[in-house]
Amino acid sequence: MTDTISDTGINDAATNDPGTDDVGTGNAGQAEIDTDKLMAFVLRAVDEVGATLNCALVTMGDQLGYYRDLAEHGPTTAAELAARTETPLPYAREWLSAQSAGQYLGYDPETQRFNLPPELAVALTDESSPAFLPGFFQIALGTARDADKVIAAARDAQGVGWHQHHVDVHVGCERFFRPGYAANLVSAWLPALDDVVDKLEIGTTVADVGCGHGSSTILMAQEYGRSRFVGSDYHAASIEVARERAEAAGAGGNVSFEVASAAEFSGSGYQLVTMFDCLHDMGDPLGAAQHVREVIAPDGTWMVVEPAAGDQIEDNLNPIGRAYYGFSTLLCTPASLSQPGAAALGTQAGPARIRDLTAQAGFTRFRIAAQTPFNNVFEIRP
Repeated sequence: MTDTISDTGINDAATNDPGTDDVGTGNAGQAEIDTDKLMAFVLRAVDEVGATLNCALVTMGDQLGYYRDLAEHGPTTAAELAARTETPLPYAREWLSAQSAGQYLGYDPETQRFNLPPELAVALTDESSPAFLPGFFQIALGTARDADKVIAAARDAQGVGWHQHHVDVHVGCERFFRPGYAANLVSAWLPALDDVVDKLEIGTTVADVGCGHGSSTILMAQEYGRSRFVGSDYHAASIEVARERAEAAGAGGNVSFEVASAAEFSGSGYQLVTMFDCLHDMGDPLGAAQHVREVIAPDGTWMVVEPAAGDQIEDNLNPIGRAYYGFSTLLCTPASLSQPGAAALGTQAGPARIRDLTAQAGFTRFRIAAQTPFNNVFEIRP
């Protein structure tokens, strides 16, 4: 006799009668069901739904100033948080309870006060920290909002362009990647490339392709005032933001932006061409690589920063790989499929596929110059 879980309606059948509707344990060709494993998965699914809703909750806490208020004032009641942030008490109360249930906040039942641990305060409020995460949640929320578009596109063998996504995708992407670029680009990634920093300090020209809101372009322009930087992106709205950001940062003297695809950006003789987390999104990455080969100087360097990935699926079966495969399915691959070429490299393409693509484009040298938990940095030379 097998166990029955009466409160769920899920039964392990105690009979081999083929006429029963129970979950079978003995029918020919039917696997026996382990109810413990089944219920463990059901409970995991409950946690997954909570995690899905938490993307919206983190974005809410970020945009309403809840995390910043908790970081500033310490343990607080729902009424105090609501009053200080000028939001209704029911929203503050339920949000605090949800965050506490998810172990983002601590809770003291005696004082009915919630607290934000200092480590989580860094991750949730400090935009200068490479551990800053609200942008990651924001891009995930924007991506999930557009799932209906992706599902429809999959049915029709179509794609969904970057420009077709919710603004949370564009803003969240920049907010997520910018702290990592600020922490690594000038201090680690560029110095890891052969002879590049010397050229930048003397003065040279750089093309930052697929620059989005221009964070990477502006960071380099601020550090290397003698060099000139041209950021390009096919998304006109992003280029408009990049120009505004450069002006606000006082980096307008040696940086400019243009609306152009990766296969059509202007200029030639570049000592450095950069692509940050965008090559896998392109419909024709080979065409983009061939264009880079045409416009790069004979002794120039192409730096490609891509999401961290191994070459085999099994290399990427981990939490970071899971997140990136999710973005690949709902965001990056549809973007590629919306463009001419529709190569669909995928977010977890891995070094071998990138190396093969660069070789096809006529480059002869390829190496992994640097790595972080989230990125691989490739140095590619003619």
